[in-house]
Amino acid sequence: MSRPIEIESFQEKIFIQRIIGSVQGIKESPTVIAIGGIHGNERAGVNALIKVFKTIEEQDIQFSGNFYGISGNIAALAENIRFQNVDLNRIWTKEEILKLHLEDDLEIESQEQNEIYTFLKEILHIENGPFYFLDLHTTSSDTQPFITISDSLNNRKFSSNFSIPTVLGIEEYLEGPLLTYLNEYGHIALGFEAGQHEKEVSVDNCIAFLWLALVASNCLQKEAVPKYSFYQHNLSLFKEQQVFYKIDYRHSIKPFENFKMVSGFRNFQKISKRELLAFSNQKEVVAPIDGELFMPLYQPKGDDGFFIISKISRFWLSLSRFCRKIQFHHVLKLLL
Repeated sequence: MSRPIEIESFQEKIFIQRIIGSVQGIKESPTVIAIGGIHGNERAGVNALIKVFKTIEEQDIQFSGNFYGISGNIAALAENIRFQNVDLNRIWTKEEILKLHLEDDLEIESQEQNEIYTFLKEILHIENGPFYFLDLHTTSSDTQPFITISDSLNNRKFSSNFSIPTVLGIEEYLEGPLLTYLNEYGHIALGFEAGQHEKEVSVDNCIAFLWLALVASNCLQKEAVPKYSFYQHNLSLFKEQQVFYKIDYRHSIKPFENFKMVSGFRNFQKISKRELLAFSNQKEVVAPIDGELFMPLYQPKGDDGFFIISKISRFWLSLSRFCRKIQFHHVLKLLL
């Protein structure tokens, strides 16, 4: 495993190591695994995990299930950059995993991946399910907290414990993210976007999300969580039902493209068709459709310039849930 390194993050010195902390509860399940800093310029999740494990130890909080905290791209975290050579959150494919078994001379991100992969395999072997994976992120643009999930019924059900926006189906636009790899094995996996990279409130939002997720997964009783009501209130953006979004458009950045967003856009900001959003090689990039802007890029590295999203009606969510439960695609085959 990588040796611990000391960095300054959010005005405090912290030690980063692969295993941030672990807690084994009085029961054999469930197991929650949280990952912070899979992108090295997104340090809030690591700070939050360190603080949560410190609270658990100092207050001797008793768990029913198990809880693990993992650091992502340690080499990139040390330099406060997204990645060194390749995006660690874009190489979780079967081909890249095979390389870990076959090649000895791995480049830096593959070495990081190999350590994470080995540790995850060990947890999955020694612990019992269900397993809940939480991937803690921040964004380059100003944003309210939100969740991203691969669109499966178990992901939807678990994400409904949080009164924050949830974006479905982002895995269809990204190649090789960690959570998609884990979802293929049937595990529940949520991405949590806590806020802007450098804002301290992003750490607070990660802390709140972690405590709420530990309760929602039945690892903890809410009575055991210090300030549970405070965390729940701070992270509740909707008084009624959770709002789900779908992705309607993605602007991908090509190799050697000079892409620059127009300054000042926020996540979930409403935009109009033909509105100027960015410049690509000094040419205007306008919105092809009406919608809400999602994850506009304001950092040097990244393949996604921006997305455009729209809300999904409760009717269509209910209908799709019903069709999946009755395996409607099998019914269609019988009708053909």
